[in-house]
Amino acid sequence: MNWEDEGILLSARPFGENDLVAQVLTREHGRHAGLVRGGISQKKRSTYEPGNRLHVRWGGRLPEHLGHYDAEVLDNISGRLFDEPGRLAALLSATSICEQAVPERESNSAFYEGLLALLEHLEGEFWGEVYVRWELAQLSALGFGIDLTACAGGGDNDQLAYISPKSGRAVSLAAGEPYKDKLFPLPLFLLGRGNGGPDEISQGLKISGHFIERHLFHPHNLALPNVRDRLMENFL
Repeated sequence: MNWEDEGILLSARPFGENDLVAQVLTREHGRHAGLVRGGISQKKRSTYEPGNRLHVRWGGRLPEHLGHYDAEVLDNISGRLFDEPGRLAALLSATSICEQAVPERESNSAFYEGLLALLEHLEGEFWGEVYVRWELAQLSALGFGIDLTACAGGGDNDQLAYISPKSGRAVSLAAGEPYKDKLFPLPLFLLGRGNGGPDEISQGLKISGHFIERHLFHPHNLALPNVRDRLMENFL
């Protein structure tokens, strides 16, 4: 069996002395692994950098086999961010989260399109906000979205100010006041009110990180990737 597709490299780990096992988030074939023969070589290694957009060819005797990859770079995104530690940390955090969270070999182009849109925005001015929104969108796509449409306590929906770490629902200023030490402050940029500064983006990352860890990582006894901590440090 053979197929060709467009994909974003999530990871490439050594296998034996000369090869790599690459995880690619493809447009039509979902998250899919494959062996890269000779992938350790200097000629091939630069192709298989996380975040690179690739044209991939996968082949295997049976669909359920690991199979093997050949690829060409369509866009060297990671190379352009090499001298931007915060943006590069966002790229590596996103690819690590996708490797854990996106179902394997399930066709769903929305995951690919979402990650591609994020990577394209990492060179823009408001990349921190875009990243937070991307994490929240991932949660929503996997059935764990937060609700910012109404106050969970029946308060004024025009004064939403907090998010419950338990329910993932917004809470109004008045309803949340007695419990504010146990709630997340709600960044205004998530309500479409202006652009987020470093403090708001940091708070947004705490919110999305809490729910990603709770729903996507803890059930598998995993912690959030270390590179995400480096991303957080960029906004402290």
